[in-house]
Amino acid sequence: MPKYVMLSTLGPDGAARLRDSPRRLKEVNAELEDMGVRVLSQYALLGQFDFLNILEAPDEVTMARVATSLAARGTLKTLTLTAIEVDTFIDALGEGVG
Repeated sequence: MPKYVMLSTLGPDGAARLRDSPRRLKEVNAELEDMGVRVLSQYALLGQFDFLNILEAPDEVTMARVATSLAARGTLKTLTLTAIEVDTFIDALGEGVG
């Protein structure tokens, strides 16, 4: 199943909600599972982004639906990237170009 990296930044409402209920992170993960996306890994970050999630989803359409649903809440913004495993990438390159 395809993998995706989702970087997220909390807005003021999202930060307040997280401060008041840190376990909310796990509740959101369960909601993602209900939408057909599996959370493989999750990290809190320091810097430009607040969280990094490694996700597995059946396709880009599912990920687009999830990203839109999360953004519609108004508590965070996301950046979602397709992740290709290195061995798969190497195989796709074949013998190289030179």
